[in-house]
Amino acid sequence: MNRLLMLAGLWALLCHASCTTEKKEKEIEAKLLVTSPLKMDTTLVKEYVCQIRSISHIELRAQERGYLQKIFVDEGQFVKKGQLLFQIMPKLYEAELQKAQAEARFAEIEYQNTKKLADDNVVAPNELAMAKAKLDKAKADISLSQVHLQFTEIRAPFDGIIDRFMVRQGSLVGEGDLLTTLSDNSKMWVYFNVPEAEYLDYKTDPRKDTTKVSLVMANNEVFEYPGVVGTIEADFNNETGNLPFRATFPNPKGLLSHGETGNIRMLVPLKNAMIIPQKATFEVLDKKYVYVVDKDNRVKSREITIGADMEDLYAVSAGIAETDKILLEGIRKVKNNDKISFDYQNPRLVMSQLKLPSE
Repeated sequence: MNRLLMLAGLWALLCHASCTTEKKEKEIEAKLLVTSPLKMDTTLVKEYVCQIRSISHIELRAQERGYLQKIFVDEGQFVKKGQLLFQIMPKLYEAELQKAQAEARFAEIEYQNTKKLADDNVVAPNELAMAKAKLDKAKADISLSQVHLQFTEIRAPFDGIIDRFMVRQGSLVGEGDLLTTLSDNSKMWVYFNVPEAEYLDYKTDPRKDTTKVSLVMANNEVFEYPGVVGTIEADFNNETGNLPFRATFPNPKGLLSHGETGNIRMLVPLKNAMIIPQKATFEVLDKKYVYVVDKDNRVKSREITIGADMEDLYAVSAGIAETDKILLEGIRKVKNNDKISFDYQNPRLVMSQLKLPSE
């Protein structure tokens, strides 16, 4: 009997020791990391849909009527300033020039004869003046005919790329008919719209490198040359609340073309931003939440509003304060109103281990 009592007591002692050890282990395992939001000035890389335009993109139109006699270039060809592109049949305009030259010679003879008569007082001075005016008109007609003849040759006004032809050789073209377009793609203008609040932050940012932007092309590749914000339009669009920006990109390899689309990446300053790690959040029905630790060490779920999304981080615009303690790890291990034990980690140390843009 005594032996049985002794064995029972020993078993109870072992069980108590085992339970105490397990309880201590659970307490250690349940100790979670907690931190606070970090309020600071930082920057955010934002993307804006953009339209890519040549610095010069013009229409080449016929300035005279006639048959298109010759096309000297091909679509997509690079041409130099002054290069002959199209020739409208010039015979009619050559004949008009010859006629004007003949009339000018006749007017010159008539003027010289009238001048001799005027010198001898045979004709009145008005007759000489009329002959002189007739000669001047004939010379002006020569100049006008020469201009019309020159207009039968369509030349490139600057270096650029010829676009699609609107007419074919042998077509009858009228004055003002579109022949093709010409694009100077040595530099490109990229237009994008920035919301009013971001524009104000951009303009008041003291840093000097905010004018630099990058271009994400349609294939999601980043264009190798950076651009510079050159102009900002004066008026806001009241319907969209945006202000148009224009950036200039060098295009030495001719990769960019007029009419393409893409996305502009620009550094936008965030002032007094409330930064938290993304891993401290969880989602319920498309809403973001964090666990806030109260004074009794109990976790309470709280909805937050995300103002900006950065790599590994969120800038929170509403829902938490700088003094709040939020659960950093073990979010899946707890539920609302659970009491926890925790280690507090300085938010600057937490953020330094993540990809936080420099202040």
